[in-house]
Amino acid sequence: MEKIRTIIVDDESLARRGLNIRLKQFEDVEIVAECQNGREALQAIQAFSPQLVFLDIQMPGIDGFEVVKSLQGDSIPLIVFVTAFDQYAVDAFEVHAVDYVLKPVEEERLTLAIERVRQHIKQDATDNHKKRLMDLIANITGQSTAQIDKMLQNNALPNETYPEKIAIKDRGETTLVMMQDIAWIEAAGDYMCIHANEQVHVLRSTMKDLEAKLNPQHFQRIHRSTIVNLNKIEKVCSHINGEYFLMLKGESRLKMSRSYRDKIKHII
Repeated sequence: MEKIRTIIVDDESLARRGLNIRLKQFEDVEIVAECQNGREALQAIQAFSPQLVFLDIQMPGIDGFEVVKSLQGDSIPLIVFVTAFDQYAVDAFEVHAVDYVLKPVEEERLTLAIERVRQHIKQDATDNHKKRLMDLIANITGQSTAQIDKMLQNNALPNETYPEKIAIKDRGETTLVMMQDIAWIEAAGDYMCIHANEQVHVLRSTMKDLEAKLNPQHFQRIHRSTIVNLNKIEKVCSHINGEYFLMLKGESRLKMSRSYRDKIKHII
């Protein structure tokens, strides 16, 4: 079970202790720090990168709202405000708090707050995953993410299917090579040299015709005469002038030219 890294911030030691005890009933909540003022809270948030902060509003010096306003970057934690004064509720939600609970914290209300936190974390993970997929599709198709998003909403993305194996004929024999076994392909005139399972198969074909049979989610051009199976890449080594060397399983090393770098920038 993935833990929700959590920090408790309250200037009252008994309040921190009580909340700590109540939070122990949630197996997925891990308390990584306790702070007694806003300054300590900002330092702990920077040090521990928590996903969740239970934050008291009224504290001497830097109060809870000032802590939130001081947070920087994209990794701002989820905030649940904790206070004895419910008049702060509107202000709390205006700074995008996940929830707001009153002291003394009741178990039922705390359970609801934790459930809301879980939903936010789940939704955030889904949104990030969708963004990565959209960026990948955009890199492959050359279309903007806005265009792809519109097509997704209209169910208009092409439903292409790609063969699972390729037939290679040689001297009256036909060898079936699984697409997933292909590590890389290089062009040699009117022939394609297909490297799969530490063997080289020669296929009479053009690069354009062969590339059309390969699933672009797994195969990408990295040079005008080279196609690589993205799943076979073990290491990416930078080279001069914005070029890279790709290290494949089996110790093959392929040079990727700068003009094709954007095709696989999602793995670099």
